[in-house]
Amino acid sequence: MASIGFDSLGICLSIVFISACVIALQVGHHFLMSGGESYIGGFLAIALIREIAPGFAALALAARAGTAITAQVANMQVTNQIDAIDVLKVDSIGYYFAPRIIAGAITCFCIVLLSEFTGILGGSIVSYFSIGLHPARYLNSVWLMLVMKDIYISLFKGFIFGGIIALVCATVGYNTSGGAKNVGESTTKSSVLCTIYILCADLIIDILFYMGGN
Repeated sequence: MASIGFDSLGICLSIVFISACVIALQVGHHFLMSGGESYIGGFLAIALIREIAPGFAALALAARAGTAITAQVANMQVTNQIDAIDVLKVDSIGYYFAPRIIAGAITCFCIVLLSEFTGILGGSIVSYFSIGLHPARYLNSVWLMLVMKDIYISLFKGFIFGGIIALVCATVGYNTSGGAKNVGESTTKSSVLCTIYILCADLIIDILFYMGGN
């Protein structure tokens, strides 16, 4: 959990924070011209919590920690360390996969939660300095427009995305054969696959929970 979550926390929070700041900067003047500046906080919170925080945090986690998992397991595979574990009658799949999947799911859940607070804070700061929106009005619209369902689904996404990242990256590393060149290729492959699977899982979850306005 320390190597997957804590070591990736800075890059994940930075990406979500900057994304929220950019969105607030882009839409702030448009809301101001239409007289709807009081709704900037709510608009940003919905976009942030539903998609930006879980999606961007998971993609950053896959790029930082996921590729590290692949490289680690792949290196063990090509140097026959996994075969040595099998000789000792230890279930290599359970030994290498289970801790990483559990750690990935829990840490991504926590990172998404922290990213949501960070993103909302970033939007508030930019809104204040760009269009003079008082933080109290900003936060008031957040509480008025945001519902608990969005937060629960967002955290559920983080849990699922973290498990997907660890599972995909460990599987790609486990199936690696050859030498150092193949380890690098597997690392690239795991990053691409994580991106695809995260986006597909995001779409499926949104269809299940948001289709039809339910």
